Order: sequence, then structure tokens, then C-alpha cells
Amino acid sequence: MENDTKMWWIYALLSAGFAALTTIFAKIGVENVNSNLATAIRTVVILVIAWLIVFVEGKGVNLVEIPQKTMFFLLLSGMATGLSWIFYFKALQMGKASLVAPIDKSSLVLVLLFSVIFLGESLSWKIVLGNLLVVIGTLVLIL
Repeated sequence: MENDTKMWWIYALLSAGFAALTTIFAKIGVENVNSNLATAIRTVVILVIAWLIVFVEGKGVNLVEIPQKTMFFLLLSGMATGLSWIFYFKALQMGKASLVAPIDKSSLVLVLLFSVIFLGESLSWKIVLGNLLVVIGTLVLIL
């Protein structure tokens, strides 16, 4: 069980690595195409991969069995993700990846605030300091 509780670190690091590659590949990919079309293409690829993983793991369920509250928040999350990608790709098309990505990642500060307000998570001085450094770093990059 101890190994399972630490697996989130590995997944988080993999997420960060693939997110970095996403930015680089997306910046190149939006060079000669409408950013919304690029987002749509990317979304289809993600859709196919996600469903393949679900079926390979045998985790497919009857969608009606998913609790309404869960489905509601998954749908809201999907809408937020879609809007985030649309604006991210547009920003990448117009700006430098080295500036767009840090501004995008400043969403960490909003996650901190929202997790305290909506999820009741507690703050520590390390979390506050780390987020403050993110804000300062982002400001240094964009000013």
C-alpha cells in the first residue's frame, strides 16, 4: 500500500513531462492551421486514446450507472478543459511558448485558492510560499 500512495509522484512527473512536450508540439502544430481546428484534432486523438485505455483496462461501465453529481462535475471539467485548450492554442499561435506556458501554469495559484474554498483543503506555509514563488516567477518572465 505504501508504494501505491507514492505513485502519484510518478504520475505527476509524467504529466509534467508530457505537458511540456504538448506545448512544444502544439506550438509547431498551430503554425499553419487555425488554432481551433488544431484543438479539435488534438481532442479527437485524446478521445481515442482515453477510450482505448478504458476498454483495455476493462473499466467501461454503463454511463447511466455513473451518479448524476459525478457526471455533472465531469461534464463541467470537460467544458473547462475544452475552453482552456482553445485559449491555450490561440495564445500559443500568437505568442512565444516560453511565455505562454508559464502564464498557463500560473493556474496553480488558482488551484490553490479553489482547493481551499471548494474542497476545504488546508494551507501550509510551504504551499503558500511555493505558489508565491510561481507568481513571482511568472511576473519576472512576462514583465
